[in-house]
Formats: sequence, structure tokens, C-alpha cells
Amino acid sequence: MVVPKKEKYRKQFRGKMRGIATRGYRLAFGDFGLKAMGRSWLTEQQLEAARQAIVHKTKREGKVWIRVIHNQPITSKPLGVTMGGGKGEVLGHVAVILPGRIIFEVGGLPESLAKEALHLAGSKLPFKTKIVGE
Repeated sequence: MVVPKKEKYRKQFRGKMRGIATRGYRLAFGDFGLKAMGRSWLTEQQLEAARQAIVHKTKREGKVWIRVIHNQPITSKPLGVTMGGGKGEVLGHVAVILPGRIIFEVGGLPESLAKEALHLAGSKLPFKTKIVGE
């Protein structure tokens, strides 16, 4: 799993997920991409499951680009702990996904195979997705 190399602060506020993606909304590397149509946090496990689905379907042909980074830590308190006592420990990292954001790009594949692989990856994600291409 991917974690940021260095963080200025170990814990962060949750923040708001308003608006639409103002960057990372166009294809930059590949021929086809998987675009988010909803908003959510994307966990490390969800991203890895989607990546594995693409790699498995394409039999490692072509190239896959992951266009999101997990840079927001999420915290949680253990079960049975009462209110107070400060913020919980860091459980993992998430990526904040806004509508319009490109999650994956694939290149060097036939159109039918690329679309099928991206469709499988989209079914692993917690929001609706759309396949975009040239």
C-alpha cells in the first residue's frame, strides 16, 4: 500500500468535499480513462482492488497509470473507548475524489479490452464511474 513519504502533520481535519474536480479531469497519459461521477473518499484497499482488476483483465499488456494519491490520513478510536481523550490514531490514508476526477488511465490496449478492464475496475469503487477515451 502507498503512504506519503513525509507529512508535516500526522493528523488532519476531515475537510469538505464540495464542487467538482478542477484538476486531474482530463486524460494526460493514456488512451482511455476511468472518470469519477460521484464524490467519496477512496481508500488504499479500494484503489488496489481496482488496480488488480485492470492488471488481471489485461494480462499485464499495455500500461496503467494511477492518477490519484492517498494523502489524507484518517483516524479512529478503538472500540470501547469513551468520548474525550483526544483524537484517535491514524488508521490509513485516503484520497478525496470529486466528480470529474480521472482515477485510472490505460494505454497500448485494444479499445474493447481497455473498456472491459476499466468497467471491472469501476465496479470495485464506492461511486459511479464513466469510461472516457479519445
